[in-house]
Amino acid sequence: MKYVEVILPLPLDGTFTYAVSDEMAARVAMGVRVLVPLGKSKTYTAMCTGPAHDTVEGLDAARVKMVIAVLDASPVLLPVQMRLWQWMSEYYISPLGDILKAALPSGLKREEGYRPKTEMCVGLCEPYRQERALHVALDTMGRAVKQQKVFHCFLSLTHWDSIEGDRPTAEIVEITREELINESHCTLAIVKSLVDRKLLYTYEREVGRLNSGGDYHPELIKPLSQPQQDAYNQLLVQQMKRNVVLLHGVTSSGKTELYIHLIAKALSEHKQVLYLLPEIALTVQITSRLQRVFGDRLGIYHSKYSDAERVEMWQKQLSGHPYDIILGARSAVFLPFQNLGLVIIDEEHESSFKQQDPSPRYHARSAAIVLAQMVGAKTVLGTATPSMESYYNAQTGKYGLVELKTRYQGIELPEVRVVDVKDLRRRKMMSGPFSPALLAAVREALAQDKQVILFQNRRGFAPMIECKVCGWVPRCKNCDVSLTYHKRLNLLTCHYCGYTYPVPQACPNCGNTDLTGRGYGTEKIEDYLRDIFPEARVARMDLDTTRTRNAYERLIGDFSRGKTNVLVGTQMISKGLDFERVAVVGILDADSMLNYPDFRAYEHAFMMMSQVSGRAGRKGKRGLVILQTKSADLPVVQQVVHNDFAGFYQELIAERQLFRYPPFFHLVYVFLKHKQEATVEAAAQEMGALLRRQFGERVLGPDKPAVARVKAMSIRKMVIKLENGINQREVRASLRRVQTLMTEQPCYKSLLIYYDVDPL
Repeated sequence: MKYVEVILPLPLDGTFTYAVSDEMAARVAMGVRVLVPLGKSKTYTAMCTGPAHDTVEGLDAARVKMVIAVLDASPVLLPVQMRLWQWMSEYYISPLGDILKAALPSGLKREEGYRPKTEMCVGLCEPYRQERALHVALDTMGRAVKQQKVFHCFLSLTHWDSIEGDRPTAEIVEITREELINESHCTLAIVKSLVDRKLLYTYEREVGRLNSGGDYHPELIKPLSQPQQDAYNQLLVQQMKRNVVLLHGVTSSGKTELYIHLIAKALSEHKQVLYLLPEIALTVQITSRLQRVFGDRLGIYHSKYSDAERVEMWQKQLSGHPYDIILGARSAVFLPFQNLGLVIIDEEHESSFKQQDPSPRYHARSAAIVLAQMVGAKTVLGTATPSMESYYNAQTGKYGLVELKTRYQGIELPEVRVVDVKDLRRRKMMSGPFSPALLAAVREALAQDKQVILFQNRRGFAPMIECKVCGWVPRCKNCDVSLTYHKRLNLLTCHYCGYTYPVPQACPNCGNTDLTGRGYGTEKIEDYLRDIFPEARVARMDLDTTRTRNAYERLIGDFSRGKTNVLVGTQMISKGLDFERVAVVGILDADSMLNYPDFRAYEHAFMMMSQVSGRAGRKGKRGLVILQTKSADLPVVQQVVHNDFAGFYQELIAERQLFRYPPFFHLVYVFLKHKQEATVEAAAQEMGALLRRQFGERVLGPDKPAVARVKAMSIRKMVIKLENGINQREVRASLRRVQTLMTEQPCYKSLLIYYDVDPL
């Protein structure tokens, strides 16, 4: 009898020991999945962390349960992936089981979760694979004209009509039943009748779900402009000195073209490339650019692909013919790479790279950098608006730094005009959310057959509805938030728990029927535009309109082709999309970003406004940005106007150092959740005291967060500020001990505690 350590796909720390028979032990290895029992009746697909071993310490061998089955003939996980999982579990204080659940496609987490895709094909029955037999078959059809026509079509498509004697003179081609029906314009019944007559037979053929992008065409790689070539040369020099290089290039400077040259260089060295993007929407545009050059050497991987597609991608990356380039969102960092040489993290500043819920709450940028270091690969971080942490690392020499300060072909950065809506509202000159300046700019752009992007970082029709008589506002029964009004669905929705409520006919508080929306969501902006500009072809891009992969492609494709000419959207539209004919960008409400209660509010606001501004005037005439705000005198607004990232950085980095925030300190948020308000309050006070014994004044709180109840769970939050250089391993061990001390108490049995390391 031997034993094996496994990771269970459950939110449990560490590994678990199972016994394995001698016959199975030979097949057990790191990265092999096994089927194991848990409890009285449940079974799980677990991941082995190593080969079988002979002894088990600290356990009663008689009580150790047996592995039911070994599911793989060879590992589905590479050693470097296991090392990455272990690093993530340690650094983000996350159970290994949660890492497994996030990393593996669902089809690999179940014994029979994945089935190959098949299609029905049609073949010629054995007795008729001779010239004379075929003639006899055609003669026997007599008056069955339709069958005869379909049979002739089949022979032509498959090349069986080339038979001479008993040998076809052309290569026989497989065809699907669907192809035969489409080409012969027949029905399924006619094909079935040919099968019944034993002239044809049908069979299933396994087909891959992954697209083939054609051949590699290095000749289509565009030559770099002189500024791009200089930046490329600097990148190569910096990569000789440092493993990570920050490419700081203004919007539309041609960073993607530099990436293509770097990828081609990696391929020439027989290395693989991981190209990470923050949003699925961006993969739609980048895919076509990369496929045109790299063909079927490029694979796409993100959460909008079906589970079966992701399983096939995983299996292909383990095969002898993996994709050389993987383009994907944050989950692509988990794929197996056999020879990774280059990691590109585009729009590296984006908060979308950070997984918020559920666990593991990892940052894909950090995980990708660590993965690259583990295998000796180089990393390039690209952006027009670097994160404070990355720019600080570049300024202090930890990262290399390359700057690209001019737009491609010398096109000017857009003009940014600030409109003080506070004064306009006082003078009643606003048309809903639009200033006169913005309306005039939109009108002129449409008249010139140009396109417009309008940015409003709030979805739905209105953030809330309100009774005009008594001020009643509907709130979620599960969460401590008001409900968002979605006019198209005629529903009130909670954007935290997803619960929906019908819109009341009258105020339940006073009976008044005059319930009106307060504020503006993207849906309401869209309605306003259709009223003011009936000739405009308006589309909306937010979470509500992009729930499927095809929805992204349709919206972006329609706007790229000019089928729509006004695009209203949330932060999705700020993230690196490239549209040639956008003349005007409108930022409708900068204050909602500037006034957010978070130490990163100005950083996120600067990035978002700069990025969305960069969508204007990318080809041809200089673009125009109308920035509407009540806080026109704020320095950050003027820094956006003048594209003054250096000034913005210097001002913000001084504040961060003074108030002990990143990049000078690491943050860990501590969250406690319980259904009972009194229980979570008592637990928070007790845990706060335990943490202060360990970390002293580094611990702030506990406090109620801005949203103190979500999904019927009351929440408390603490912040731990850890100076750079502190022993991170000891810190995390202490945090795990405190968590265990709390949850082992019977009164806190159902208390949920979790940590968010490096929160955004």
